[in-house]
Amino acid sequence: MEEEFMTGTDLKTARLKTSWTQQQAASLLGLTQAYLSMLERGQRPVTSSLAARALKVFDLPPTVLPLESEDALLLKEDELKSDLGTLGYPGFSYLRGKPSRNPTQVLLYALDQSDLDTRVVEALPWLTYTYTDMDWEWLVPNAKQRDRQNRLGFVVTVASELAERAHDSARSEKLNGYQTLLDRSRLVQEDTLCHDSMTKAERKWLQQNRPREARHWNLLTDLELKNLAYVPA
Repeated sequence: MEEEFMTGTDLKTARLKTSWTQQQAASLLGLTQAYLSMLERGQRPVTSSLAARALKVFDLPPTVLPLESEDALLLKEDELKSDLGTLGYPGFSYLRGKPSRNPTQVLLYALDQSDLDTRVVEALPWLTYTYTDMDWEWLVPNAKQRDRQNRLGFVVTVASELAERAHDSARSEKLNGYQTLLDRSRLVQEDTLCHDSMTKAERKWLQQNRPREARHWNLLTDLELKNLAYVPA
């Protein structure tokens, strides 16, 4: 069963912003006016397929897409790359299309993997920076439930640095707040950033040479903002 994230109120708000009548909006959504009315009053749930159509019709951000059930997190890495491409990540621009999955869920799924393609891992600070308005009230508890708060905290830290580099004070302030929140539940145990299969030699080298931010979050990774291709000069 899917967890509803786009509500009838969201639909109504989006429709009113366009100044469309219920009849006009219903026609574009492939619904009857009566059914749209029930949706807007909360008498019917907004399904994921309808949310995807509304995303296109009302030009809404992907963050309004429904957050799916836990079973839906069982994605293949190619699907994750496709999601990043449709969400606008330049490294997978050849996979562009219409977003079908909430970036909040894409981030959690990626952070929960034992091993990921380095190109995917490098995209995560971009994803966090680009969609700063994602559903943090859903993301943070789910990350903690999986003991992934250190991974999330590190990615948020790098995303915050990206916001500062871009002189985006609004995003920087938000990300700094989430960084502080996650720091309160930082785990002592050492972890990797989706690279659990690294060799003993790699682990030993990173323990001595990892960036300061990675050391703070008890992660074995050499990811740094300065090495990411999408960072502005």
